[in-house]
Amino acid sequence: MGNFFNALWSNQILVCGVSGWAVAQVMKTCIYALINHELRWERLVGDGGMPSGHSATVSAMATASGILYGVQSFEFAIASMLAVIVMHDAMGVRMETGRQGKVLNEMIDFFRTEGFVEAFKKNDKMYEFWEASLKEFVGHTPLQVGAGCILGILVACLLIL
Repeated sequence: MGNFFNALWSNQILVCGVSGWAVAQVMKTCIYALINHELRWERLVGDGGMPSGHSATVSAMATASGILYGVQSFEFAIASMLAVIVMHDAMGVRMETGRQGKVLNEMIDFFRTEGFVEAFKKNDKMYEFWEASLKEFVGHTPLQVGAGCILGILVACLLIL
């Protein structure tokens, strides 16, 4: 079992990816606390916000692959294409999902204040829906993705070079 953990720890690409994510999540939590004057521990593992943890993770892995194996390697090619897909998705589909969650939460709040929710009390499944709120921190702005990407590159360079 010790060999397994030693092998994981010696995988520089994995260590860079995890480190990029961890640094981004800590920064995201601190930035959120400074802006909103409240500390929300869920930001340590939550999606959305500045900087993008997903972008930091994949860009750190791509950078580490390029440094260790060269930019002509299949490792760099795979990690780079994965990074492009993840960062594009964070600004596209996931960003729209967060916007839709915000609109739906506002609609649900309106229906609650107008008494419409009482009509759904007979149907437990629908009532559970009306009592829940949807996640709004899901995607990222281009600035958040760019900051995560730069952070990931810096983390990989600091750990490998």
